[in-house]
Amino acid sequence: MARIAGVDLPRNKRGVVGLTYIYGIGSTTAKNILSKVGIGESVRVQEWSNDQVQSIAKLIQEEIKVEGELRSDVQLSIKRLMDIACYRGIRHRKGLPVRGQRTKTNARTRKGKRKTVANKKKATK
Repeated sequence: MARIAGVDLPRNKRGVVGLTYIYGIGSTTAKNILSKVGIGESVRVQEWSNDQVQSIAKLIQEEIKVEGELRSDVQLSIKRLMDIACYRGIRHRKGLPVRGQRTKTNARTRKGKRKTVANKKKATK
């Protein structure tokens, strides 16, 4: 089993797909990594030798920000936006969509489960 950057890669997947299981590596970055190391894209993870796994791990560690380091950077960026109280920071703070989506309908992912507000009852005479 190949373990790179603290993530167990699925053994029966192609190398390009397997590397995308690491947070911060997409398909383009995975293709670039494999071409630099000299491994074919169609070679499955279980067919990699230990030397190849080590060379991939070394390349990722030196050149690409992944997993915990990347997650903390993203969180610090969001915290900075909230601290300077810009529009995007305020939207993050309120838990609303940040990138201009509508909120009258939809936006349930950001807003959470519906909270029903009851109507006021009419005063009886």
